[in-house]
Amino acid sequence: MTFNWEAFTTAEPDLAATVEKRFGAFTHHVLATLRKDGSPRTTGLEVRFLNGELWLGMMPNSFKALDLRRDPRFALQANPGAGTEMAGGDVRIAGRAIEVRDLELRARYTDTVNPPDPDEFHLFRTELTEVVRTYIEDGKYLAVQLWKPGAGVRTTRRT
Repeated sequence: MTFNWEAFTTAEPDLAATVEKRFGAFTHHVLATLRKDGSPRTTGLEVRFLNGELWLGMMPNSFKALDLRRDPRFALQANPGAGTEMAGGDVRIAGRAIEVRDLELRARYTDTVNPPDPDEFHLFRTELTEVVRTYIEDGKYLAVQLWKPGAGVRTTRRT
């Protein structure tokens, strides 16, 4: 079962809105990819939610892009912001990044985003395998919302 951002939004509109708002609070976020030897690599990244997709755009031949070409698995964490309050909670998305080579799709993306060099960049759309939000509920519970394709959102609380 493949879920892009639009499918996730349709299935779980409240969590999707919270996640988009959290990612929208800051420009730069943290992407984790896998190196050739299987060890993790984390790097900064801007993300876009456009036309029903979560897009990852990258500079030409960046290590993160080359990592994703080799192994499409990724994890993405929203920038926690200043201080320790993490308004809106901690939000993470995991999945597979699929490189977009279709010229029409790339043109639609560049028309909206205006990357520094519209002819030279990597563009990936995402297929989601997990969305997680961790936050403080009622000032006393650590609440974790976990979504996986076909399973719906499950919330657990800890004191």
